Amino acid sequence: MALNFSSNRCFFFIVVVLSIFATTPSTSQQQTSDSCNGIFLSYTYTGGKKLQPNLTDSASQPSRFESTMTVLNNGLQELKSWKVFVGFQHGEWLVSASNVVLADGRSIPGAVGNGAVLAGSSVTDLKTAAATAGDLTQTQVKVDMVGTVVGVTPPGVPMPSAINLANDGFLCGEPNSQGNNETHVCCTIDPNYKTKIITDENFLPRQNGDLTIIYDVIKAYNSNYLAEVTISNHNPLGRLDSWKLSWNWTNDEFIHTMKGAYPSTIDSTNCIFGSQGEFYKELDFANVLNCEKRPTIVDLPPTRFNDTQLGKIPFCCRNGTLLPPYMDPSKSISRFQMQVYKMPPHLNRSNLTPPQNWEINGSIINPDYKCGGPIRVSPSQFQNPTGLPSNISSIASWQVVCNITKSLKSDSPKCCVSFSAFYNESVIPCNTCACGCHSDQERTCSVSKPAMWLPSKALLVPFENRSEMAHDWASLKNLQVPNPIPCGDNCGVSINWHVNTDYKKGWSARITIFNWGETNYADWFAAVQMDKGAMGFEEMYSFNGGLLERLNTTIFMQGKKGLNFLVAEANGSNPRKDLRVPGKQQSVISFRKGKNDEINVVGGDGFPSKVFFNGEECSLPSVFPSNGLRNELSLYTIMILILLSIILMQQW
Repeated sequence: MALNFSSNRCFFFIVVVLSIFATTPSTSQQQTSDSCNGIFLSYTYTGGKKLQPNLTDSASQPSRFESTMTVLNNGLQELKSWKVFVGFQHGEWLVSASNVVLADGRSIPGAVGNGAVLAGSSVTDLKTAAATAGDLTQTQVKVDMVGTVVGVTPPGVPMPSAINLANDGFLCGEPNSQGNNETHVCCTIDPNYKTKIITDENFLPRQNGDLTIIYDVIKAYNSNYLAEVTISNHNPLGRLDSWKLSWNWTNDEFIHTMKGAYPSTIDSTNCIFGSQGEFYKELDFANVLNCEKRPTIVDLPPTRFNDTQLGKIPFCCRNGTLLPPYMDPSKSISRFQMQVYKMPPHLNRSNLTPPQNWEINGSIINPDYKCGGPIRVSPSQFQNPTGLPSNISSIASWQVVCNITKSLKSDSPKCCVSFSAFYNESVIPCNTCACGCHSDQERTCSVSKPAMWLPSKALLVPFENRSEMAHDWASLKNLQVPNPIPCGDNCGVSINWHVNTDYKKGWSARITIFNWGETNYADWFAAVQMDKGAMGFEEMYSFNGGLLERLNTTIFMQGKKGLNFLVAEANGSNPRKDLRVPGKQQSVISFRKGKNDEINVVGGDGFPSKVFFNGEECSLPSVFPSNGLRNELSLYTIMILILLSIILMQQW
C-alpha cells in the first residue's frame, strides 16, 4: 500500500514537472511580446516527420514540417495590409498556410525555399490594443503552415534564417530565439521614414509600378456586386500583347456577366454541381459565364467596342494590347466590368473581398510580370457620366502592383542582336542558341560553341541556308570552322546594329529589324540603351524616335504612321527556288559629338549595351567588331556614305 502511494506521488510529480516545461515556451513568448511596443513577430516550429521515400543521400531527404507564425500589433497605429518576410532556406515547399497568401502573386502550394513574403488574406489589417480594448481577434493573426522541407529530418529543426516585417516604414531589431524551435523579433516605426505620397489616413497610399491593376467595386448588393478592373501600363519600355489576366477567388465567387472582356473558358459546371447551384436555386446558370476558382480573362477585339451587350466600356476591346505611355497614353490602359456573385456567409453589401494571386502575361515577345497582392486604397474617382461638374466615387478600391522581372536562367530571350561595322567586313551574328535550343539539336550542331562570323548578305538568308555562306566566308577570311558547327539562334526576331560612319563631329548607325516568325507585329517598338552615345542622338530618318525622358541613355523608336507594321516571314517571289524572306524595317540614325564628349565609337561606345523589342530584352553578342587598320574618313566622304546608305536601305 505504501509502495503504491509512493508510486502515485512520483507519477504526480512527473506530470507536474512536464506540465511546467510544456507551458514554459508559451509563458516566455507572452512575456517577450509584452515587452514589444511595436509589431511582434514570432515563428515556431511545432513538429514534423520524415517522409517517403527513404533516401541514402540525407541532403535530399524530404520531411514534413509544421509551424506557426504570429503577428501581433502592440503599437499605437493600425497596421494596414501587413506583410512578413520569412527567410525559408531549406528548399521548403509550402503546402498550406492559413490566413495568408504569397505577396508576389504565386499560388499555394508553391516553392518558398529562397524566402517568401506572406501577406494577410482573411485578416489584412491589425488594429491596436488601445482601439479594441485588447481584443486579440482584431490585433493578432496566427498563420499555421504545413509543408515539405529537404535535407533536415527530425530531430533536426528547419528554422528560417530571418523573420521581418515587410511593410514600409518599420525597423526590426535583432531576432531572438527561445530554444531551438522558436524565433521572434520586435519591429517599430522608423522615425526617419518619410513618404511624399499624401493619402487619406484610413487607406494606404497608391504605389508605383511597371503595371498596376485597380479593382473597383462600383455597385454593391447583398448577394452580388459590380466590379470594374483597370489595367495601366506605366513602364516606358513595358508592353503586353493579347494579355491574359488570372486570379483566385477565395470565397466561392463566380462571374455572372462581363463587358469589355471575356473569360477564356465559358463554363458553369462547377456552379451547377457545387454549393453555388444549391444556394442559387432560382438562378439560370445557362447565362453564367465562369465558375472556375481561377478564371483567365482575355480582351475583346476592336469590332466589339460598340457592342451594347459586350462593349461600350472606355479603353476596352483592343485585342489585349497595352502600349507604353510614350507611344500612346490612351492605349496604355485596358478596362472591363464584371458582375460577381457571392456565397454565404458573405451575403452583405459591405462584405467585399478582392480576388488574390493575380497574374498577367502576354504573347511570346513580351516581358514577364510578377504581381503583388491587392492592397486596399482610397476609393477611385470617376467623372460623372451625366456631364455634371462632380465626381462619382467607387464603393471600395484595391490596387495590385506588377513589376517586370528578370527572366529565369532556364528561360531564354525571344529576340537577339547581331553587330557589324563599316570598318570590318564580317558580321558578328546572334549568339548560338540565343533564344534556346531543342535537346535533339545537340546531335547535329554545337549548343555551346560561338557563332561563326558571316558576310553581311547572310543576314537576309534563313539560318538553315547560311551554312555554305559561313564556310566560304571562313575560308576566305582564314577563320576557324568548329566541328560540329554551332547551332542557330532560334529567334523569331533578330536585330542588326551596324556602325555606319565615324567622323570628327559625329557618327551614324543603321538598325535593321528582321521578323523570322509567323506573327505580324502591329504598333511595334524597339529601344536601345547606350551608356555614352545616346546623349548625342540627332535624328532618325525612317522611324519616329527620340530619347526617353526618364531613361536619358535610351533611344526609343517606332514605325512612322502607316509603316508601323512588321510583317511575318513570307515565301519568296518564286517559292520553288527562292528562299523565304523575313519581314524587315530599317533606319539610319545620326549622332553628334560634343567638344567634351569622350566617346570611342570604334572601341565599343557605338554599340548598345541593351536592346529591347516590344518590351523584351534581346540577347547581345559578347564582342564587338574589331577595327583593324582603319583610315580616318573626310566629312565629305561620310556624307556620301550616309546618302548611299539611305538609298540602298530603300531598295533593300
